Amino acid sequence: MLVKRFLCWCKVWARAGFHQPGKEGVRGVTCNYQWDVYTLYIQTGLGMQRRIAEKTGGKQPDGLFLRSDMSHFRNTWVRILLISGMSLCLVLFALSLHKHLVGIKDCQTLPSALSSATKISRRPPTHCSCNGSLLKEFFKDDSATVRRRQEEYRKHKARASSSLDLLLVAPANSPLQYPIQGFTVVPLQRTLIPGLGVYDPHMHIFKVSLVASRGLLSVEGPGTDGLVEGDGGNQLNITALSASGLNALLGRVHYTSTVYRLRTGDLVHFLFEKHNVTFPVVIQQPSVPIMYDLGEDINSQVTITTKTFLRYLKLNTLIDSIRQYYKNMKIIIADDSFDPIKVNGSDIEQYFMPPGQGWFAGRTLAVSQVTTKYFLWVDDDFEFTEQTQIEKLVEVMESMPELDMVSAKIGDSGYGHRMTYAEGLDDEGGCLLRFQASYKETVPGFPQCFLTNVGINFFLARTESVRKVIFDPRLKRAAHGQFFVDAVGKLLIASCNHVIAGHQKGGPWNDQYRAFRKQTENPVNRLLYYFKNHFSCIQLNAKDSLDGRHI
Repeated sequence: MLVKRFLCWCKVWARAGFHQPGKEGVRGVTCNYQWDVYTLYIQTGLGMQRRIAEKTGGKQPDGLFLRSDMSHFRNTWVRILLISGMSLCLVLFALSLHKHLVGIKDCQTLPSALSSATKISRRPPTHCSCNGSLLKEFFKDDSATVRRRQEEYRKHKARASSSLDLLLVAPANSPLQYPIQGFTVVPLQRTLIPGLGVYDPHMHIFKVSLVASRGLLSVEGPGTDGLVEGDGGNQLNITALSASGLNALLGRVHYTSTVYRLRTGDLVHFLFEKHNVTFPVVIQQPSVPIMYDLGEDINSQVTITTKTFLRYLKLNTLIDSIRQYYKNMKIIIADDSFDPIKVNGSDIEQYFMPPGQGWFAGRTLAVSQVTTKYFLWVDDDFEFTEQTQIEKLVEVMESMPELDMVSAKIGDSGYGHRMTYAEGLDDEGGCLLRFQASYKETVPGFPQCFLTNVGINFFLARTESVRKVIFDPRLKRAAHGQFFVDAVGKLLIASCNHVIAGHQKGGPWNDQYRAFRKQTENPVNRLLYYFKNHFSCIQLNAKDSLDGRHI
């Protein structure tokens, strides 16, 4: 009944209440009169008939009011006005609420919301080339090897890549505050997300959402600062009536990864109004440190390692020269001679191998037995002199903890080569180029030491670092350069010229030794480069405009 009366009065107002003053209104009643009547009825319910008669000259306008019960009419009008006012307020509030909470739909349809958000992309692989040997030409008829190579590389990419490799470009002028680097969590452990906040002074209702793909989001103690939806899930919605209330809740948001990996990542999307940003989460299991006690002198810091094969005369000459300068330093010998001979002396460990296992198998065995922080690699035909000062190499390594290896000089020979590597296309492979020069950057405090990728056979290395790369035992003879190929991107190397070892001259070499020394391993090298290193081509004598100088 009230609704019908409300619609009726709306019709009357439409027909009479909006006419211009002084013109005919409803049923001969002017607009001024009509508005006066409304005003009178609203103001009081007593003596209405008398007041209307005075106003109209004793005539009651018909068709406007159907009942004479003023009390009932007054109550009806009050109800109508209350309902109208409440309806109008609800409509205005709903429009405002829709405007401020429009982000709800965007958060529920995340892909479309991110179209104007942080730009996320992965750098596409590109074809690479070099003027060296095209390795695929050697395997073009070996479809089984090609197939296995492709499958193993796919597994390698899955193992080595993560969302942390994606390129993130943040949008400009965002009112959102969030961590952009350094937010690292332990797998499966709850961690507070630092630095979340919204700073927009023009808003009255604040609505934000956070969405994760490899973790759960929660708010510790939501309290009365606002409304929290999706607590403990991968999408968290927070609504507050003030920036301070919203930021108080954001300051208690935690992230818990749902995956256990040694190192991977997640991308969390942070949405507010039309602003959508993305920040990385590093999921990493902390590693246990492995440290060595340097002790009080050089003997507790360095172990000398070497590999020998049928050259005991030269080996003994090397040991005698070492003992002139380092009487108590441990020497480890890997020996794969056919008729092994015991080497006598204190602080010497000699490990006998099956005959002819090769240089890299011997290196691996020797390094596996080192118990000091550093080891010094020497060939069995080297010779220590007054310029062979191991302490100086230790000083370089200790000055720059990032260094993994520092090579020195053998006589007048000392070099450092620079290598560049491009991954190339997945189905083709990468390209390796080696240049005959080091980088121009020196080790701080040691201008005679340049950073490089390849060093000479005489080097001091961090034991734990080299064990992670190791020497491939499939390479028996021509193997020195291959170790440094495997070390690209894994070891930081320097080459110094202020520490020098001597090189013993000439033979004697017996016929059995000569036969092994002349062996070539080109087929093995090609297979390892093509399959193990996933190279498409390799160029070991690349040239550039600065070749021959430090660059």
